[in-house]
Amino acid sequence: MENNCNNSDMQTVSAGLNSKTGGISFSVLVIIYCLFTVAVSAVTAIIANSIMSKYGYTELDDALKHVQRSDAFIYISYLLTPIMLSLCVLFTAKRNKIGFKQIFPVKCKPKYYLIAVIFIFGLLFSLSNINGLMVKFFQLFGYQPKESSSYFPELTGGLIVPAFMVIAILPAFFEELMFRGLLLNCCQNGMGSIRTIFVTGFCFSLFHASPEQTVYQFIAGCAFAFLAVRSGSILPSMLMHFINNALLVIFNACNLFDETGNLIMSDTAFIILTVFSALSFVGATVWLILDKTPLKKCEKGGVKVFFLYASVAIGALGLIWMLLLFGVN
Repeated sequence: MENNCNNSDMQTVSAGLNSKTGGISFSVLVIIYCLFTVAVSAVTAIIANSIMSKYGYTELDDALKHVQRSDAFIYISYLLTPIMLSLCVLFTAKRNKIGFKQIFPVKCKPKYYLIAVIFIFGLLFSLSNINGLMVKFFQLFGYQPKESSSYFPELTGGLIVPAFMVIAILPAFFEELMFRGLLLNCCQNGMGSIRTIFVTGFCFSLFHASPEQTVYQFIAGCAFAFLAVRSGSILPSMLMHFINNALLVIFNACNLFDETGNLIMSDTAFIILTVFSALSFVGATVWLILDKTPLKKCEKGGVKVFFLYASVAIGALGLIWMLLLFGVN
């Protein structure tokens, strides 16, 4: 897994696929995100103000919570992200004359799909326990996490179908297109494969702006990126992402989570599941480390260039992360 810097070893697929483009695309994404957030917040406040008397609310905050807990608001929140991601990808691709096939490679060996399944089993059932530890840590500083049920619309009966679409399918496609398609390929050409895995994992985690899930999403983002780098395809990581979100929808529909978001099971079942999933995660990681697919080497200064042009995004998301940590919505 040697990855030394050497300009002469760079084989750039497209002049537009580089660290600068990657950094700019991430900043553009966050600018779009901030504009959408302001617009949604304004519309939500108008709606909340109009329903105050109808539902007997005396405080605007109570009316806002009423609107934010509605299925319509939850669906809109989920649908806005794919729209923002697609706008960013389209803008970047058109501006830099990047072909769709360059950021959406699909051919890979079947073994990578097996690795994807093993990987996500390990992530979801062992490392997701980190979220609970993070919540307890941040609560020492006054952090109040959202109830797990507040992330999901009504899931009874046939209502699970639209929820499955907006929570499992659309994010798996559009988030992978952005982070393991456009961003990963830009970064690989500018900073090499190894650095790209950690940088895109960092961006993926920061974009979700969830204090309690920061560590888990960073590890997940790195795992998705590692699989994409080794397979040379976006589809295995897309499968991982889909399985992760789909299982969360199914578990919630079956009421398998408690109020803190942990799976309801006996201590013995929890230990067995955690051990087997941890071994799966380690096994998938080792399998990819030993893989013979060559890694790209880095261009000198590629990391610095990326963070320079991504500084707008990192600064804005860092501020949002801090505000959420201290309970400012």
